[in-house]
Amino acid sequence: MSPLKVLLVVYAFPPAGGVGVLRAASLARYLPTEGIRLDVLTTRNPASVGVDSSLLRDIPAEVNIHRTITFDLPFGIKKRLKRLITGAKPPDSQADSTTKTGKPNFLKSAVQDLLLPDPQITWSPVLTRAARRIVRDRKIDLVLITGAPFSSFLQAEKLRKKFPHLPIVLDFRDEWLTSQFEFGSFQFSRSERARDFAVAAEASAVANATAIVTVNEAAREEMRARYPREAAEKFHLIPNGFDATRIVRTTPSANPRPDGKIIVTHIGTLYAATDPTALIEALQSLPPEVKSRFVLRFIGHIDEPRYREALLQLGDMVSLNGYLPQREALALMSETDYVLMIAHDRLNIPGKFYDYIGSGKPILGCLNPRGDTRRLLEEMRAGWWAGNHDVEGIRKLFIDAVTRGGLLSREFQPDVEKIAQYERKPLAQRYAALLHSIAGRQHERESETPVVQHVGAER
Repeated sequence: MSPLKVLLVVYAFPPAGGVGVLRAASLARYLPTEGIRLDVLTTRNPASVGVDSSLLRDIPAEVNIHRTITFDLPFGIKKRLKRLITGAKPPDSQADSTTKTGKPNFLKSAVQDLLLPDPQITWSPVLTRAARRIVRDRKIDLVLITGAPFSSFLQAEKLRKKFPHLPIVLDFRDEWLTSQFEFGSFQFSRSERARDFAVAAEASAVANATAIVTVNEAAREEMRARYPREAAEKFHLIPNGFDATRIVRTTPSANPRPDGKIIVTHIGTLYAATDPTALIEALQSLPPEVKSRFVLRFIGHIDEPRYREALLQLGDMVSLNGYLPQREALALMSETDYVLMIAHDRLNIPGKFYDYIGSGKPILGCLNPRGDTRRLLEEMRAGWWAGNHDVEGIRKLFIDAVTRGGLLSREFQPDVEKIAQYERKPLAQRYAALLHSIAGRQHERESETPVVQHVGAER
């Protein structure tokens, strides 16, 4: 039996680092063992938070990686441009924040109106040509497009015009419309023009896709409700997970550290969806004898200078480590007593959640009470949480961690069988089965339906 020929389209791919590449990297690592010949179409110069060459070493040699140029700006330049167009102050600026001119607002509007739905739209012209060429030359059976960035999903319509019967699967690593325009999880533009563009773009992408995959149940239900005319079986769920080959699972020690410190580690970017303001307020209000017990380590990029400035006001209890490759970040996580989760978003589950549960470390969560992250944490007994804006509840969360002391190993009893269901390899096997099923159904339809010549199709 010949393998299923799949093209995976992803904006950032190893050696680019960051949590956004891990799902695609996992699929590229494991799909070739499931009867799939995989081609990957990605960018040569993505705007990513860092480099992690170890992820690329895990990709099998038989995976054919096609790298193209993108006109997107490097990550550091993009952050400086964002400060310019929004009028935000750099960390060391002493300028009056109330001083405004017409120029930043004009520049902001011009850039946002040009780059919709996101800055990565600059990859689209090159992506379109490359995707069509690869589908044709490599005789691709199915295209899998994963995002964010959401601009990648615009390719569904472009490919459908050229290849009317090609199965196209859209993999939504994050829910788009509600997250961007109600929660502010993705803050490039939230204008009415941006909203109208995004609504039309997602509707077109869904209509032209063969199947939609989301990473959690709340996102799937949100999208199904948005498109009631689409068949329910078009929407699938395959969650994110953790790589058991990279994480050393540990259990909490029954003995406190000799210095009495409690180390709490946060991994990942601090941005709108993980705004630490309430956490910082709660930590500042702790009694001195409790506050002195904690060391909080933040590993990852900090999107807003004001977040960095506020964290540094906590003094010696905070350590800002910046971006680290995954293996180094996970090694530091293995030394911690607790891991920290901040999640304001009701629909999306941060990718770090799965690394946390895979590590065996208890979670201290500042979570949206109605969110899927809170639901999963409780189902797995993976830690303790307070409301994301509940300053007093977060304060109590940390006081309880001190009170718990050496009883942590007795009180923390996660559901290890349920957690094991989120290992990346079996999840990739589920994904492979889904892709085989979709391609098989399309092949059956083609064999039953006469081929119709489409006149005037886009070339």
